[in-house]
Amino acid sequence: MSLDSFEKYLKFEKRYSDHTVLAYLTDLRQALKYLDQAYDITDLKEAKHTYLRSWIMSLVGAKEHPRSVNRKMSSLRSYYKFELKNENIEVNPASRLRALKLPKRLPQYVQEHQIKTMEEIPMDDGFSDLRDRFIFEMLYATGMRRSELINLRIEDINFARFEIRVLGKGDKVRLIPISKVFADRLQSFLLQRNKLQCTCPNVFVTNRGTKLYPKFVYNVVKKFLALISTVEQKGPHTLRHSFATHLSSHGADLNAIKDLLGHANLSATQIYTHNSIDKLKKVYAQAHPKARG
Repeated sequence: MSLDSFEKYLKFEKRYSDHTVLAYLTDLRQALKYLDQAYDITDLKEAKHTYLRSWIMSLVGAKEHPRSVNRKMSSLRSYYKFELKNENIEVNPASRLRALKLPKRLPQYVQEHQIKTMEEIPMDDGFSDLRDRFIFEMLYATGMRRSELINLRIEDINFARFEIRVLGKGDKVRLIPISKVFADRLQSFLLQRNKLQCTCPNVFVTNRGTKLYPKFVYNVVKKFLALISTVEQKGPHTLRHSFATHLSSHGADLNAIKDLLGHANLSATQIYTHNSIDKLKKVYAQAHPKARG
C-alpha cells in the first residue's frame, strides 16, 4: 500500500514539517502492520472501525502512553478524512475512535530559593551575558511566553507606569506590571543594548543586533536552569510555571494569575494551586488534632 498521495498532502497542502509528516506516516504504517497480522488486511482503506479499535486496545494493553495512543488516533482520523475527501472510501472508520483520558501532569517549577541563587553566578563582562540574564529574569518576572518575549518591542515598555504591553495568543493584548527596581535595571540593560546601534525594534537581540529565535531563548534558559536547579524540564515554560506557582503560593488571586498569564479561561490556571494545596496539607497534618489520629 502506498501513502505517497497522503504524504504529498501533508507536505504541500497542510505544509507540515518533515518531522510531523514522518510521525503521521510512522503511525499509519504501524497500524497497517497490525491489521495485516491480525486481519490479513494490506490496505488501510479496507479497515473497519472494529479493526482500528482492536489496534488501539492492543496499544493500551501494551501500556503505551495515552498521549502517544491519542496521537496515533489523530493520524488515522487525518488519513481517513483525506481518503473520504478524495472519494476513495465511503465511510470514515476512525470517526468514532475516542481519545483516551490523559493523566493530569503537574507543571514543573523552580524553587524560590533556587531562583535567588542566580545572583551568585559569576557574570562575564559584555553584552551577551547581560542579555542572557535578562532573558531569564524577564521570563520569570513576567510569566510571559517565549514567543511573547521574542516579539517584545522597546515601545511595549511603559517605564512611567511600570508595566509591559504583551501581545499574546489570538492577538490578545494584556498589561503586566513590573517593579520599579526591575524597571530601573531594565533601563540600564537597554542602554547597553543600544550600544549595538541596531535598527531592530525588539528588546532582546542577538550579538549582531537581529531578532532572537526560539532555540536561542531555549538554550539560554536551559543553561541557567542547569546551574541552579535539578528540574527535568529546563525550557522557558518552566519559568512561566515558576512565576505562576510562586504567585499562588504567596496567596495571589487565581483570576489575577489568569490575567497575568493571558489564559483564556480559569481552568488552565487552576493547575497552579497545587503548591498551595500541598502547603495546606502540611499545615493540616501538623496542626489539626484529627490529622494526628
